[in-house]
Amino acid sequence: MVQGTASSVGKSIVTSALCRLFRQEGLSVAPFKAQNMALNAYVTADGGEIGRAQAVQAQAAGIAPTVDMNPILLKPEGHSRSQVIVMGRPIGSIGAADYHTRKPDLRDVVLQSLERLRAAHDIVVIEGAGSPAEVNLKDRDLVNMFVATAADCKVILVGDIDRGGVFAAFVGTLELLEPDERARVGAFLINKFRGDLTLLEPGLRFLEARTAVPVLGVLPYLPDLRIADEDSVSLDERARRRRAREDEIEIAVVRFPLTSNHDDFLPLESERGVVVRFVERAGDLEGADLVVLPGSKSTTTDLRWLRERGIAEAIVARARRGGLVLGVCGGCQMLGGRIDDPDAVESGDRAAEGLGLLSVTTRFSPHKRTTQVRARPLTATFLSAAGSGEATGYEIHMGRLERAEGSAGPFVIHSRNAAATSDVDGAVSPDGAVVGTMIHGLFDNADVRRVLLATLRRRKGLSPVDPATEPAPPADEFDRLAAMLRERIDLSLLHRLCEP
Repeated sequence: MVQGTASSVGKSIVTSALCRLFRQEGLSVAPFKAQNMALNAYVTADGGEIGRAQAVQAQAAGIAPTVDMNPILLKPEGHSRSQVIVMGRPIGSIGAADYHTRKPDLRDVVLQSLERLRAAHDIVVIEGAGSPAEVNLKDRDLVNMFVATAADCKVILVGDIDRGGVFAAFVGTLELLEPDERARVGAFLINKFRGDLTLLEPGLRFLEARTAVPVLGVLPYLPDLRIADEDSVSLDERARRRRAREDEIEIAVVRFPLTSNHDDFLPLESERGVVVRFVERAGDLEGADLVVLPGSKSTTTDLRWLRERGIAEAIVARARRGGLVLGVCGGCQMLGGRIDDPDAVESGDRAAEGLGLLSVTTRFSPHKRTTQVRARPLTATFLSAAGSGEATGYEIHMGRLERAEGSAGPFVIHSRNAAATSDVDGAVSPDGAVVGTMIHGLFDNADVRRVLLATLRRRKGLSPVDPATEPAPPADEFDRLAAMLRERIDLSLLHRLCEP
């Protein structure tokens, strides 16, 4: 099991690395996280919703994601409330205090999922959440030492040295654990180290002597890792990125307070000559080649924020000038007309007016659509051209679009969860400058990226990218992680920690 001294210390990435390492050793491996709190989600093949991190870890393990890998997902809605998803299905919006009282009833759900994974695989890599030393929450723990005890496994405790105070964090965490919990900590793992390792050695020896717990290894800081990060903390660094040069494309993604699935844009960030910035001010849209309104956990709440910040006005003015604007899921709904939420499914706002740039209206209902989709281009847009291939992705939304008669959409969805359909997706403005889609994961498709970037370069007066000059495809990031792990940790100690 991988636990951490705090949130955002790198537990998810370490878990992914371990999944790939064990897979390379010929083992059948699966990830598991009992309870996840994240606005980045993924849809499994049977339509269940899980945290994006567990889908990524399943990819590292070489298996299809299932709801057992993340039986409980909390999607924050602000004001100490979250939508609670159990075994892939929402059970309602619940306040923090109320959910805390319900936790004991969910323990059987957690244990049953874990048992199914253990029965199906040689090894399960379990990820904790936050810190196991949060003493105010320990009596109703669902995700840290409760799971370690149930699995009867050793714990690798990860600490982030880049934020400082890692030795105090390790020692303090152990100090706050009960004796039986402390005995489960089999090793420390220091993450995000920059500098001369020899200068760290005295601290490592002190830590081992003080705690009698060995150090598994020291992992380096890895910039520009091309693996989706579920934590919105990663957006802080992405928001500080430089502006694009004259020979580069700049894509400005509006960072809502309740942005969801920000990992949609990670494939674009990895493209040569592209700068993707997450912005929160109207002035930051100026000069961008494309402005994106991403997904949102509360469409009307984030729409109100857009207006308060003056961003809504700036986007409308941009569209009127022919500047390109893209809306994804909640962003697509915002670009349309009226938004009705009569049952207060997403927020207390029963109705709101959108930006009026697309000929669609939205109506929320208690039923959530979570599907994997296959789609074909319907209209030539800056996302798709004549002859473009099939695109895959997934839908996660409770609002349904109603399209004005005669209005176009960018794609037609011909398959949902492997069932045939023929639904038009999203909407396109008459001049083609504004496109809305309800499909997440579109930029994982090479054809979609190719058409978009070619359009943006042409509009900026840049020559097309010559495929012959393109660098070789990057190496598999999970293989890169596993190789780094092999170089930096004590593999014999790792294997001993995994023994029954």
